[in-house]
Amino acid sequence: MRPIYVVNNFGQFNHLIHRSLRDMDIPVSMVSNTTPPAEIADGCRGIILGGGPSIDRAGNCPAYLDLGLPVIGICLGLHIIASKFGGEVRQGQSGGYGPIDVGICEHNEILAGYPDTISVWASHADEVATIPPDFSLLASSDICSTEAIADPGRHIYGLQWHPEVSHTVNGRRIFENFNAITLEHGL
Repeated sequence: MRPIYVVNNFGQFNHLIHRSLRDMDIPVSMVSNTTPPAEIADGCRGIILGGGPSIDRAGNCPAYLDLGLPVIGICLGLHIIASKFGGEVRQGQSGGYGPIDVGICEHNEILAGYPDTISVWASHADEVATIPPDFSLLASSDICSTEAIADPGRHIYGLQWHPEVSHTVNGRRIFENFNAITLEHGL
């Protein structure tokens, strides 16, 4: 079975994403964001765009979104997705990392099994101001109107919060759901 690739965007939690999947016995490999798109397409069944300091250092990540593979973007990964597909990213009003209660607006396949409100750990230094066309809003909070988005037809999902940290309640469910999405679609 091909692995899920965690794309390292130089964020402090990228290795924790990798470890989370490995500890769940989900085949996983970490790759640089400068890996050629053809190598990504030939080597994995899904992509997790990890966090990082700047969209300017996103490497080939925008090109990975054209490969037809399921993708979930976490923090910076969400911003890469939004920017690529015509959304707008801006500086957030609340800044650094901390706890936040997120309200689920739509319980789709990536958020299946979650209650209507979840406690998560997130950074809001930057945030999505405008959702891209063809994407739906999945979650919001009192400090950020766009906590999660999806284009289920293309199996592309983005989260502002970090499911890989212990501060996020039941964060591993995101990875279980994403794994199921890649397996269900024969990828």
